[in-house]
Amino acid sequence: MTPGIALTMKPFRHSPFAIRLCAAASLALACATTAAQPYPARPVRVIIPQAAGGAVDVAWRPIAQKLSETWGQQVVVDNRPGANGIIGLETVSKSRPDGYTLGTGFTSALTINPHVYKALPYDTFRDFVPVTQVVINTITLVVNPYLPVKSVKDLVALGRSRPNDLIYASAGIGNMTHLTAELMRLETGLRMTHVPYKGDTPAVTDLIGGQVALIFATAPSVAGHIQTGRLRLLATCGTKRSFSFPDTPTMAESGFPKVTVTGWWGLVAPAGTPRDIVQKVSRDTARQVQSPEGRGRLIAVGAEPAGTTPEAFTAFVKSETTKWERVAKAAGIYRSQ
Repeated sequence: MTPGIALTMKPFRHSPFAIRLCAAASLALACATTAAQPYPARPVRVIIPQAAGGAVDVAWRPIAQKLSETWGQQVVVDNRPGANGIIGLETVSKSRPDGYTLGTGFTSALTINPHVYKALPYDTFRDFVPVTQVVINTITLVVNPYLPVKSVKDLVALGRSRPNDLIYASAGIGNMTHLTAELMRLETGLRMTHVPYKGDTPAVTDLIGGQVALIFATAPSVAGHIQTGRLRLLATCGTKRSFSFPDTPTMAESGFPKVTVTGWWGLVAPAGTPRDIVQKVSRDTARQVQSPEGRGRLIAVGAEPAGTTPEAFTAFVKSETTKWERVAKAAGIYRSQ
């Protein structure tokens, strides 16, 4: 370099414009490097809109552990219970759509809440990208063993002989556990007293303690208590008998065919999450869910493995939304909250 050119370059190197230009170049290089890293390049947070120990939490944690091993990055479980799943899903909807914050969405939170609440801080189809349906949850009718009933018909007969004395719990107003009980009330004409809780964990705890008489609960939240005898299982609510409880009749087999309900939950991502990331999370989760080990773990806690594509999960959520709108209106709680 000639002396003249050196003298010309020296002031440029120290000028504010040059400093800003170098900073911008460094930032662009850093972004390009990050973009080039395969997903995930850092821990992934999965928000569960339920308390620890709930049905989704119990089933998801082993899957999260396997994904951590597969990805070489920790999958962090973040429990955000409250308001029928609204608190947790609102957090997901407002998160950066980069694949590093995901959420679990279940029947009540995604497809019932829009018909029960006048104003939600999220819109199921505007604010989320369905990733995969993870499981199908068996819905069970369980009672405290002190109740002198051994079948659903026994329960209905008791309720008719003592109007309003049967107290049933739910995981919250408008929750699927509430609306399933409402389906039973509509079909049987029973007059029961409803006690809503903030999640299925405290509801089941009070059922075991005898503060309430019965609940329609997801199998993962009560399976352990059924096995130990702390709760009595009367029926399941699917269209066929549960893999987990093959000796237990369905509500239809018990004489109440209209009380047919299937629970489910799956992964969602904030709207705008890149499609390739959504597809990867869907494939890897489905692989874990559908493996022999994964299937065995889920069935053991009363859940049936799914593992669907984003497209199939989207179509399923739309059909469920239509169904629960009809039930909310029949129960008289449409846009009541």
